[in-house]
Amino acid sequence: MSNVMKPRKAAVIGCGFVGSATAFTLMQSKLFSELVLLDVNADKADGEARDISHGIPFAAPMKVYAGDYDDVADAAVIIVTAGANQKPDESRLDLVHRNVEIYKSIIPRIASRNFAGILLVVSNPVDILTYAALKFSGLPEKRVIGSGTVLDTARMKYALGEHLRVDSRSVHSYIVGEHGDSEIAVLSSTNISGIPLDAFCEMRGYDNPKMKLDEIAESVKNSAYDIITKKQATYYGIAMSVRRICTCIIRNERSILPVSSMMHGEYGICDIAMSMPVVLGAEGVETHVPISLNEDETTRLIQSAETLRRIAEGLEL
Repeated sequence: MSNVMKPRKAAVIGCGFVGSATAFTLMQSKLFSELVLLDVNADKADGEARDISHGIPFAAPMKVYAGDYDDVADAAVIIVTAGANQKPDESRLDLVHRNVEIYKSIIPRIASRNFAGILLVVSNPVDILTYAALKFSGLPEKRVIGSGTVLDTARMKYALGEHLRVDSRSVHSYIVGEHGDSEIAVLSSTNISGIPLDAFCEMRGYDNPKMKLDEIAESVKNSAYDIITKKQATYYGIAMSVRRICTCIIRNERSILPVSSMMHGEYGICDIAMSMPVVLGAEGVETHVPISLNEDETTRLIQSAETLRRIAEGLEL
């Protein structure tokens, strides 16, 4: 069965907190003219689709409906949010076995329908599941990506913007590595519209910024745990991150985003998916972008990759 890809069609698989928030955000984005929702609970998908559809008069005409795997096969982007939720006392990596099993049933069903678009993995642990999705789908690597540290990077920009009293969109910074406990805030090359971070801190009257910046990086890393403790899940921030990634793909923007994709020897890291800045466009990942890391950041990135590889090896994918 051959599918002619519809360039303005998206699909969301999994209609929990993250999937439904993502669908709601995409309806408002005006990027797509068709959005299909799929969930193991068909009524849940149908209910979300109907509820979201009622906002269409305030946005732009489009078709939002619940469907099955045949309905998602011709989408330009399939967003997979299905999976078990992270509990307050769990790390993202604790979810791995449950969610790999779920992916084992979802991904081959997509691949068997000659899917020609981009597969965007959002469920956690996102790096391991991106790697698993690649193995289960057999799709070209550039078309299988994870939402990675796009959200962590946004959290970092927001926190630095608040600290420095400046628009967070003028903060240029990346969090790289695992979307999780071993992630690395690349402070060494962070700049505020071209001004090095230390110089900007000095300009704002902060004498010894290192301690405060490390504290901010730590709070960003732990922010999901904090939110999960308070409201059981995080979904608005990730929904906006998915919208940003979709915009980049659908409009072929070739923006640089830290999505999770396969590594091929950068910093000596191979055969694992993790987040590094890439040029992202309509075809998926065009190329990795060599951002500058200091010695400590490089060491920690390699350790982050090792953490992920150990888990991947234990899964026998």
